[in-house]
Amino acid sequence: MNPRKILLFGKIGQVGWELRRTLATMSQLVCVDYPDVDLTSPDSIRQWIESSAPEIIINAAAYTAVDKAETESTRAMKINGEAPGIMAVEAKKRGALLVHYSTDYVYDGSKTSPYAEEDAPNPLGAYGRTKLAGDQAIQQVGCEHLIFRLCWVYGARGGNFMLTMMRLAREREKLRVVQDQVGCPTWSRMIAETTALALKGTIPPAKNGPRQGVYHLCSSGQTSWHGFASAIVELMPAEGRKCREVEGIGSSEYPTPTKRPPYSVMSCDKLARDFGLRLPDWRESLQQVMEK
Repeated sequence: MNPRKILLFGKIGQVGWELRRTLATMSQLVCVDYPDVDLTSPDSIRQWIESSAPEIIINAAAYTAVDKAETESTRAMKINGEAPGIMAVEAKKRGALLVHYSTDYVYDGSKTSPYAEEDAPNPLGAYGRTKLAGDQAIQQVGCEHLIFRLCWVYGARGGNFMLTMMRLAREREKLRVVQDQVGCPTWSRMIAETTALALKGTIPPAKNGPRQGVYHLCSSGQTSWHGFASAIVELMPAEGRKCREVEGIGSSEYPTPTKRPPYSVMSCDKLARDFGLRLPDWRESLQQVMEK
């Protein structure tokens, strides 16, 4: 079987960089990012899809500045809400599969048990609203699609919580981290590798048609930001680490422009059922990243 041609939007992001690494040997991969493509410009998006003629479009690009989105909601909506819809239209024209990444921020965090894909979204801020708009735009177009909702993404590169905590732990003796928000820290490499396995699982299509729709994709287990930070500091080498204490605080002590969901744990049972895929516990993944 000839490798399928994949067009990847967002090649320099946390997930996009890992996708480039993971998909390079199994596909004809075309990768693009800003400024070569402008996701606020429909024409720019269409031109890349037309010139690449992909069988699979992967959108790993997004406006991810959660707090800044409150004051840049128009730009955030163009990138997160409108661009995926344009990709979906172009994918449908070509009979291509669209893979898109969404977020736990589409939920309000009012549940106390893991969210299922069927649970009603109710985003608390502009970022979540724009990401939900992108999900809905894809669904309304009706192209073949996989929408993966992610949670607390981190990795060894880019800007993320793990790298921030490591930097602060080298600078400060004490860290104060929110303990009343709970989620599933998820390594970007695990996201890329799970995506690659899911793509293999779509050929041949399932007996009842192609596997498609919304799927939760995150690590097993759960923790708070405080628990995540504590694990990061514990795994750091003692040499060069200044931090000796990670104190848990309430969200009210660390106010942000956007309210975060207090509970972002998502069930990945659907992913396991349809594709036979389940990510390892967040602690196991964290240890692997920290060993590198």
